[in-house]
Amino acid sequence: MKRVTGIGGLFFKAKDPKALQAWYEKHLGLPVTPDGYIVFEWGRQGEMGHTVWSAFPEHTTYYAPSDKPFMFNYRVENLAGLLNVLREEGVEVVGEIEAYDYGKFGWIMDPEGNKIELWEPNDEEFREVNKME
Repeated sequence: MKRVTGIGGLFFKAKDPKALQAWYEKHLGLPVTPDGYIVFEWGRQGEMGHTVWSAFPEHTTYYAPSDKPFMFNYRVENLAGLLNVLREEGVEVVGEIEAYDYGKFGWIMDPEGNKIELWEPNDEEFREVNKME
């Protein structure tokens, strides 16, 4: 079974996410989506993929139980299967799988207390939801 197939996103806390996003848009040309994040599109072996850059409010609890100011999101092909294997290997799984039209999400903790988000994407729906051409 493949485990991680790529980076799905970089999420971090910011004092003023909107101002920071505007700075990145103005100075580095990174276009912000209507939902307030930046999406990098890429292709690999005839497959289209996405990596998300997103600043969260500095007091977000989305990364809990981690107290770190960031969270990595990794793309996976079989989220349920991978979470089962990780549980068997003794990895701490946080919460339940959440499913949306644009993909499924699950979370684990690494040995240093970093929360990791695992994403089984539906890239076509992701493009549509984010109004990407």
